[in-house]
Amino acid sequence: MTTEFDLGALLAERGAERYELHGKYLNHQLPRMLHTIGFDKVYERGEGAYFWDADGDDYLDMLAGFGVMGLGRHHPVVRKALHDVLDAQLADLTRFDCQPLPGLLAEKLLSHSPHLDRAFFGNSGTEAVETALKFARYATGRPRILYCDHAFHGLTTGSLSVNGESGFRDGFAPLLPDTAVPLGDLDALARELKKGDVAALIVEPIQGKGVHEAPPGYLRAAQELLHKHKALLIADEVQTGLGRTGDFYAYQHEEGVEPDLVCVAKALSGGYVPVGATLGKDWIFKKVYSSMDRVLVHSASFGSNAQAMAAGLAVLSVMENEQIVAGARLTGDRLKSRLAALIDTYELLADVRGRGLMIGIEFGKPRSLKLRSRWTMLQAARKGLFAQMVVVPLLQRHRILTQVSGDHLEVIKLIPPLIIGEREVDRFVDAFTAVMDDAHSGGGLMWDFSKTLVKQAVANR
Repeated sequence: MTTEFDLGALLAERGAERYELHGKYLNHQLPRMLHTIGFDKVYERGEGAYFWDADGDDYLDMLAGFGVMGLGRHHPVVRKALHDVLDAQLADLTRFDCQPLPGLLAEKLLSHSPHLDRAFFGNSGTEAVETALKFARYATGRPRILYCDHAFHGLTTGSLSVNGESGFRDGFAPLLPDTAVPLGDLDALARELKKGDVAALIVEPIQGKGVHEAPPGYLRAAQELLHKHKALLIADEVQTGLGRTGDFYAYQHEEGVEPDLVCVAKALSGGYVPVGATLGKDWIFKKVYSSMDRVLVHSASFGSNAQAMAAGLAVLSVMENEQIVAGARLTGDRLKSRLAALIDTYELLADVRGRGLMIGIEFGKPRSLKLRSRWTMLQAARKGLFAQMVVVPLLQRHRILTQVSGDHLEVIKLIPPLIIGEREVDRFVDAFTAVMDDAHSGGGLMWDFSKTLVKQAVANR
């Protein structure tokens, strides 16, 4: 008996119920939030750096699925690779053989970090972090991991233990006994290392929350301190890796930095099949997998599946053939410099920072009395409302998708697909300039919308 399933017919019949279905069966707060800020759009199609709605209007994506869509949506090379691997009907996930695709992807991925030797494939960034934490603890025989204030390494229990944001941690205790240190504070790191129980420091070379970069020289000095105390350096490149910052890995911006473990995910997927990888030194892997009795001491049911491996191989091929890393550096420099040039024009614009196509736009208290009083009103209701007040008209008026870089932060983070070019830079800067003009006009729709945000913030208290 042949079972028929028509996906197109199902979507045609039930697609209009998307927000109701989500509210009834999934996270009920998501559609509520989207309705409140006017983000309840209906996107019909995506390609490259754009979405299209039912009316055929295009939307520029400056969010890239929080960095997942490094090559944009539906890159033809990645799409073909997935069609090919499905058509091949491989004997996948038998658990007791060695398929070629995981080895080929590991070889290609490790060629971009020649000081590392082996890879473990999971299904997400948080799994890549969990793997690194386990491997560091076992390899060193020590229990404690250090992490940086305001870090984000994931939301599963282990990675949540090294998450530096209390808003994510609250209510989920007890967590692992790990310790926060300020990003860039070598003295704080040295004090913790002297206690003798530290397995590793995990660090984002550029923090996603707020887009804060490790100070020059910090990673190398931290590495030397860690190795002196027989502890490891873990680089979380889940968001910053694979060209995002204008280097293949963000840690490579600083000469001489060679992490013992590196976590990658997001862009490696090509936007199709979830995949994460933990790369590490040979001695670490050999210590964890020390005998045949320990061959499955750490594994993942869907890890190394053929679709994910094919997507990863296709992504790396595109990155090399289309010079994605160099393009991200060039376009990122252009976008950052044009935005930074606006700081002297707009008193609400405090800073523009970041590297490559990971850029933070920070807003701050204005000088003029009228703007300052309105800023103070927003801050009293909830910190971060002004940034949200910028994000909304960028979408509603200019059809550009962005988002704030973290809760209670007056920072917008730009992490667009790495394939954007001059046209997209022009479109974003023109739209951002128009929004800033409105914000500084003393009136306008932005400040009217702020009343809605204030009411919502007060209601949620």
